[in-house]
Amino acid sequence: MTHASTPDLLVLHAVRVTGIADGAAVSRRAGIDRDTVDELLPDFEAYGWVTHVEFAGTGGWTLTERGRAEDTRKLAGELAESGARATVEQAHKAFEVLNGRLVQACTDWQLRPAEGARLASNDHSDPEWDARVLGELTLIGGELRALVDDLTGALARFGGYDERFSAALGRARGGEGQWVAGVGIASCHAVWMELHEDLLSTLGLARGAEA
Repeated sequence: MTHASTPDLLVLHAVRVTGIADGAAVSRRAGIDRDTVDELLPDFEAYGWVTHVEFAGTGGWTLTERGRAEDTRKLAGELAESGARATVEQAHKAFEVLNGRLVQACTDWQLRPAEGARLASNDHSDPEWDARVLGELTLIGGELRALVDDLTGALARFGGYDERFSAALGRARGGEGQWVAGVGIASCHAVWMELHEDLLSTLGLARGAEA
């Protein structure tokens, strides 16, 4: 039976994986109603787990070092209680195999080497090049769906990554190219990076420690 996370873990962890987010974004990411989120975040701030920051006219919640430690503690407890470690470890291995392909696809979307210009920007004037990249992302999305299915069979909170990736890819296929690797939006690359952080933090691994 899949394990359902507690609201406090879902909200705290949503702040962690998004990096910085307002209450509405935390609510969407955690799958928790806004009223509950707005009750929990000020409590977390009082505990020293989160802080609210303002930058360039926008603001949001971000984790403190104390909050990161608390989230890590909660994740470790949940992993032990749910018995999901083996499933998450296997998913992480599968993710690492796909990760190189995803990074290469995003690079190919941004760059299209030309003679004498290995790092030339992709101006998207070659439909065959772009179609190949989108085709590769479609294949990755299919494998991501299977990976997420395995994860959610153990921990429900991993649900939705495949749907968000697919939604971003759909927009890219519709002509909105920024949805492949754009920042500040739930692009394919952004969703992928969130899942990477989710897997690492769940297993208590530091980024770059896979090797």
